Amino acid sequence: MMVSSAAIAEVRLKDLVEFDGVRANDLVGYGLVVGLNGTGDGLRNAPFTEEIMTNILERLGVNVTGEQFRPRNVAAVLVTATLPPFARAGSQIDVTVSAIGDSSSLLGGTLIMTPLFAADGEIYAVAQGAVLAGGAVAAAAAAEVTQGVPTSGSIPAGARVEREVEFDFSQMQRLRIAMRTPDFSTAAKVEQVINAAFGKEVAIMRDAGTVELNIAATGSPSPAHALSRIENLSVTPERRARVVVDQRSGTIVMGNDVRISPVAVSQGGLTLQIEEAPIVVQPNPFSQGETVVVPRSTASLEETQGTGFALVPGGQSLSDLVTGLNALGVAPRDLIDILKTISAAGALHAELVVQ
Repeated sequence: MMVSSAAIAEVRLKDLVEFDGVRANDLVGYGLVVGLNGTGDGLRNAPFTEEIMTNILERLGVNVTGEQFRPRNVAAVLVTATLPPFARAGSQIDVTVSAIGDSSSLLGGTLIMTPLFAADGEIYAVAQGAVLAGGAVAAAAAAEVTQGVPTSGSIPAGARVEREVEFDFSQMQRLRIAMRTPDFSTAAKVEQVINAAFGKEVAIMRDAGTVELNIAATGSPSPAHALSRIENLSVTPERRARVVVDQRSGTIVMGNDVRISPVAVSQGGLTLQIEEAPIVVQPNPFSQGETVVVPRSTASLEETQGTGFALVPGGQSLSDLVTGLNALGVAPRDLIDILKTISAAGALHAELVVQ
């Protein structure tokens, strides 16, 4: 399948850039899921599960030192979450729970209170709750069926923020606006539209990926007020000519700004067919001979008749390129090989991305 992109429309600034300081933070923790129906970790293969279970019980006042227990209803898990920007203490966030031992399923389990740490080693949230696993397992005496991934699940609003990120956004005097796709032309347009909105020069382009906004020059009472005035401004972004190819599905996506130089394309191929037809030869009666197998092989080589050369004029756009390639009657996967060859010949003036 081949899809062409439509003309680029105007895009809101909030969908095109990232604002300095307005970012999320990743959290991770190590915890225990209990209440499983015999699908937990085998403690001989996952000794860390027994260790954390012992620590939890001792914190609750249960002395299990030296005790031997082998329950199958607990599983060690890693808990991950994303702390959104400006999250305040007491707010709730979603968490993802993933087994790290040999547990076969987290269905029906409950995550016990698990602290979540950020990159600075501080606890920013605590997670707990019933795990919603994304799969199912059905087993019989001689067969087992697994649907989805039952060893991973989520807990909606399963963590409560206990610590806020120490960042005072209101005290910023200059704010950097980062392009999600760095481009000098797009950055220049962002600078122009912001200055036009305030009627004076308050933004300056620093490089292809950064535009700096002078908060004080905007006359806004705070950076939040300044961003609220510019985040819905519309900009028509520029982009590089690109052809994206997915070899697994045969999908090709090309932009309208793809151009090619004069090139002639021909498609053909060879078909090699080999057949084995061995013959069994029996000895004559009373000859005391042996039965032998005589190999017999046939091989044929057939050349597929191509459609000849299709000449594609230079400077053509996507629609002209597609028309020229369709004149060969090629399949999408053959079209992928043709695009690679055109690019290798230096006739495709676009970035070729093969996935």
